Amino acid sequence: MTTKERITFNPNQCGGRPCIRGMRIRVKDVLEMLAAKVPEDEILADYPYLEREDITACLEYAAAQVDHAVLTLQ
Repeated sequence: MTTKERITFNPNQCGGRPCIRGMRIRVKDVLEMLAAKVPEDEILADYPYLEREDITACLEYAAAQVDHAVLTLQ
């Protein structure tokens, strides 16, 4: 399963925000836990339906979202 397959969007679920494999856990939730320095093993223990690859997919998704050009008027 690729990163693009792991991150799903459904307008009828979580307000259309990106989620993991169609479940009701948002990419944002995982990123916030990582930002709070929660170890991956603890996240996986607390959410047993997540896979380590899901966490990696969240990070890859976030990295892709910030990788865009910023245009300014001069």
